Order: sequence, then structure tokens, then C-alpha cells
Amino acid sequence: MGYQLEGRLLEVCDCRVLCPCWIGEDPDGKTCKTVVAWHFDKGTIDGVDVSGHTIALVAFLPGNILAGNWRVAVYLDQAVTPAQEEAILGVYTGKKGGPVADLAKLVGEVVSVEKVPIQFDVKGGKGTLRVGDVSYAELEPYIGPSGKATTLADTVFSTVPGAPVFVGRAPVYRSKNAKLGIDIDLTNHNALQSVFRFDA
Repeated sequence: MGYQLEGRLLEVCDCRVLCPCWIGEDPDGKTCKTVVAWHFDKGTIDGVDVSGHTIALVAFLPGNILAGNWRVAVYLDQAVTPAQEEAILGVYTGKKGGPVADLAKLVGEVVSVEKVPIQFDVKGGKGTLRVGDVSYAELEPYIGPSGKATTLADTVFSTVPGAPVFVGRAPVYRSKNAKLGIDIDLTNHNALQSVFRFDA
């Protein structure tokens, strides 16, 4: 049956604004410590309804984003049922193919999979993300002369192929995961937000 997923994405990292990974360049500090979250406004995976749920990855990238070998901790919102958990992980491990499988190929090691409270309140480049007691970020978009949020398009790397990405910054970004060697508390670093539609 495949999957059809629609929703919103947020990516925050320790690169300065604007994150060079999206145009295929090396991260500012040669490595990248990031949290990426996908919230499913609506979606089904092999007939399993996953609407309203969120998956987040806290990740350490050892170099250029396209070179892969990411080390990640996976977090699902605590309200997911066992069937929903199996379906979502099936997509994000690449087992179900489609566009998300291209992203999954970049992951070299999964250090943990946990269910935690996740708050995803992000729209139009503005909002808040909280992943348990692991990651917290506030974000705000950059605004162009027309009053609209600044966006990126046609980037060489994107976790939301074909969709424009709101360029922003995170006034607050905290993340801590001992298994990944992440312990950061930053202000005014990179934040990007977008919408997605994945079909497979």
C-alpha cells in the first residue's frame, strides 16, 4: 500500500545562519549537531493512520552532510501506538522505499529509539520544538522586503524535496545526548522550516 505523508519539518543545528549543508558545503564547524523533526499533519503508512504524530532525529554529522555516516538518536512522540511506531520506523529506516529512503541511506548508526513527549508548534518559519528533555528550540524566520518569509529553493540537499524552505534562526537551541557527544546551548544559530509531502 505504501505511504502518503504530509506535514511540516523543522531543522535546527549548530551551524551559523545560513546552514551550508543545504547547498552541499561542509558544516561551519566541520561537524554538525542537529535536531530534525517531521510532524505528520495527515498521513497513512500501509493503511496505518499516523496523523498528528511526530518523529525527531537528534544527530551528529561527522563531516559533509552528503557523505553520510550520521549517528542518530530517534525519538517518537509518546502517543504513538505499537502499530504506528512500527509503520513510522519502517519508513524512516528506508525499508518502505520512496523519498525518505534516500535520507535513511545517510544514517550510519542509530544509537537509540525512544518515545518521549514532543511539542511541535511550528508554522511559517516561527514556533517552538521540544523533544522530551533532550532538545529544545525556538525559531523565527527572516523576513524579506515584501513582508514574506525568506525561502530557499532547488537546494542540492533537502529532506523535503521540491518544497521551499523558510530561512530562520533559533534564538534558543539546546540539545544534549551523551551517546552522540552532544551538549550544546546556543543562541541565534541556524533554523530551517518547511512543509513536505512524501508518496511511495
